[in-house]
Amino acid sequence: MLKCRLEREGRGSVVWMVLTLLALLALPVEAAERVEDPTEARVREISSTLRCAVCQNQPIYESNSDLAKDMVSIIREKIQSGESDEAIRAYFHDRYGDYIYLEPTKSGANLILWIAPFAGLLLGGFGLVVAINRWRRGRIDEGVAATGEESPASPSDRRAERPASARDEAMEARLRKEIESFEES
Repeated sequence: MLKCRLEREGRGSVVWMVLTLLALLALPVEAAERVEDPTEARVREISSTLRCAVCQNQPIYESNSDLAKDMVSIIREKIQSGESDEAIRAYFHDRYGDYIYLEPTKSGANLILWIAPFAGLLLGGFGLVVAINRWRRGRIDEGVAATGEESPASPSDRRAERPASARDEAMEARLRKEIESFEES
């Protein structure tokens, strides 16, 4: 029995040694650092800001269309001839207009695209505050009219001066009034 156990343990250690050896062989022997050509980095940077005219909303660097491939080769040629990034972008802008840019320019009529969302949010927030204040003021004024009390300066003052029972009575009077108007119609 002892002999069988030793044989099983021996096989287990051999299996572990083989698995460890395979894991070590799977590791890269020498990780080579990949150095990208500076020209290709500029081509990628410029072409990822330009829109493919065939595949809408896709940069020409990622597009597989023939037009996009031609545009990337034009960019590569212009970089090799020594043109600046802005000159290359201007070249495509002259041929395709503002549409060629994936991100709209921040000048001229496109400035509206950048400002309008923020202005809309501000106006909407202001309108919401005004509407909530009017709604709250109207509800409080209705409660005061139902109880016959004089209206103090601010809504918080009105609530503080009236006891809870007066507020309950005002609410009951308002509910009765609404139920009567509902039954009449």
